[in-house]
Amino acid sequence: MRRRTPAPPSPLPQRDGVDPVRVRMPVDGTWDTVRDYLVARLTGAGPGTIDAMLASGLIVGVDGRPVPKDAAYAPGAYVWFHRELPDEVPVPFPLAVVHRDEHIVVVDKPHFLATTPRGSHVTETALARLRRELGVPTLSAAHRLDRLTAGLVLFTVRPEERGAYQTLFRDRRVRKEYEAVAPYDPALALPRTVRSRMVKERGSLTAREVGGEPNAVSRIELLEARTGDGLARYRLLPATGQTHQLRVHMNALGLPILGDPLYPEVAGPVPPDDFRRPLQLLAKELEFTDPVTGTPHRFRTGRTLGAWSSYAEWAAGVTAH
Repeated sequence: MRRRTPAPPSPLPQRDGVDPVRVRMPVDGTWDTVRDYLVARLTGAGPGTIDAMLASGLIVGVDGRPVPKDAAYAPGAYVWFHRELPDEVPVPFPLAVVHRDEHIVVVDKPHFLATTPRGSHVTETALARLRRELGVPTLSAAHRLDRLTAGLVLFTVRPEERGAYQTLFRDRRVRKEYEAVAPYDPALALPRTVRSRMVKERGSLTAREVGGEPNAVSRIELLEARTGDGLARYRLLPATGQTHQLRVHMNALGLPILGDPLYPEVAGPVPPDDFRRPLQLLAKELEFTDPVTGTPHRFRTGRTLGAWSSYAEWAAGVTAH
């Protein structure tokens, strides 16, 4: 199997911590011009958008020069441009750096801040913020944490080392510990390990459990319970990393995590300007052996879950993050 040639470096700098968009022309393409391909490929750009960008010199080739509007289609060639950044509501909570060295940066992410640019969340993401605040344009995420989940996220500094850290997560060589606040069920025997097969289709807000070989494994432990308000604090230890895995498994046990807008009832995505009642799920610890330096690492969040310390304040939407 032939290995694909690495893409050339971008001739455009980052903007607000966000990389330019890179588009590669298919090798077997039959379009007459670059313009024709971009119009066919970027259907969401809107009528006339590609023509306007070409006329303004906003789409460039590998040499950094604007692509002429009548440039012939070149199979395998690359072009770059900056997307029009959406207006975003700033997430008014700090992103704390827990650890930084020449290889990695570990941060304590607040609720409501996406990890990486996606959809309507672009500059208001942990990655873009860190690139701007630390002045390190090469930062990349080694894994992801849901926008609604707070806690620890690992970023890599050097592009050539990113794969080594991503492999840690892929091969399940990172011990991840979460904490959650959810209803207390005294009849439910804990601890227990939940195993199921989960799928999440593109375009769907929720993941679901289906029959078949398990691909999602979580250990659920009870830390403490309160009979007064019927809540409990749980330790969650995922052995795999499926999307929404812990949220789905807790809901399947009849213990939906407080503040979850999708499980069990789909209320829809949380509006970007609604910072009330954050999901009570926290990525509390990351533990692994550094694949580059061999150093054993164990990082722990400094955050706590507001619904446990003061349920009334959390319910009223005034809990600090």
